[in-house]
Amino acid sequence: MYKIHPEVLKALKKKAPVVALESTIIAHGMPYPKNVETAIACEKSVRDNGATPATIAIIKGEITVGLSIAEIEYIGKQGHNVYKTSRRDLPYVIQKKLDGALTVAGTMMIAKELGIKFFATGGIGGVHRNISETLDISQDLEELAMTNVVVVAAGAKSILDLPNTLEYLETKSVPVIGYKTDVFPEFFTREGDLKVNYRFDNYDDITAFIIEKDKLGYQSGVLIANPIPEHYSIPKSTIDEAILEAIKMATAAGITGKDLTPFLLDKVNEITKGRSLEANRRLVYNNAELAARLAISYWKRGKTK
Repeated sequence: MYKIHPEVLKALKKKAPVVALESTIIAHGMPYPKNVETAIACEKSVRDNGATPATIAIIKGEITVGLSIAEIEYIGKQGHNVYKTSRRDLPYVIQKKLDGALTVAGTMMIAKELGIKFFATGGIGGVHRNISETLDISQDLEELAMTNVVVVAAGAKSILDLPNTLEYLETKSVPVIGYKTDVFPEFFTREGDLKVNYRFDNYDDITAFIIEKDKLGYQSGVLIANPIPEHYSIPKSTIDEAILEAIKMATAAGITGKDLTPFLLDKVNEITKGRSLEANRRLVYNNAELAARLAISYWKRGKTK
C-alpha cells in the first residue's frame, strides 16, 4: 500500500526523528518552479536541523512517503492536474491510480498510520467565511480533532473565518500553542486579534506538554502556531484588503469548495505583486525548521527515559 523512500524507512525503523511534509503546497499552493524549489528547500531545512523529511503524495495510485527529487519535480510540473486529496478522496485516487496531492488532513492521516509524530505545513484550513450560508469547514479541523499528530503551521490561512476556526478547535479540544507568541498568527502576517491557548518559548517545554497530553490518552492533534519571520510579515491591513478583493473575485466567478483556497491564494499573490508568495515560502521554511527541532527534542526525551 505504501512506497516508502529508503531514507524514511530507515529512520522509521530506528524510531529516529521524522517530519512529514504535505504535497498540496507543491501542486496547488504555488506556481512552477517556485513550488519545486520550496519543497526541496523545506526538505533541506528538516535535514539541516537533524530530522528526516517525508514529503507525502500519491503517484499513480501509490501512497508515496518520502518523494525523490524527480517525484517532487513531477508533482510540481503537473500542478493543478494532480488531484487535491483529503481523507475522503484517498480510496478514489488510489482505485483510479491517479496522482494525488495530499492536504493537511490527508497527510496527518498517513503520518499517524506510519508513526510520524510531527508535520510541518504552511497554514491549516478552517471555517470559511459566510459559514451560515456555505457550511464550508475544512476537513483539516476534524482531522486535528481525531488524529494525534503535532502540526506546525503559521496559524490558519487568513482568507478564512479565524474566530470561528479557533472556536471549532476549542469545541474539539485541540490545544493551540503559540511558539514565542500570545497572538494567533494569520499566515501572511504576525499580527492578529486572537489569542492562542498557551504560549511556550522553547522546544523542550512544548515537547513536555505533548508528552503529558499523550499520557492522559487524548487522541486529538496539537496545533503549534509559529508566526512568519518578522522580516517577511505583511502588514495586516495590507493583506486584509487584498483578501477582501480576492473574495469578491471568487464570488463573481462562482468559485467554491476545494477550488476556493487555491483561487484566493493566487489572486492575493497577484494583488500583492508577488509579496504573498514570498511570504508563503518563508513561513513554510520556518515551520519545517521548528518541526524538525521539536522532533529532535521529543526524540531526545524518549531516549533519556
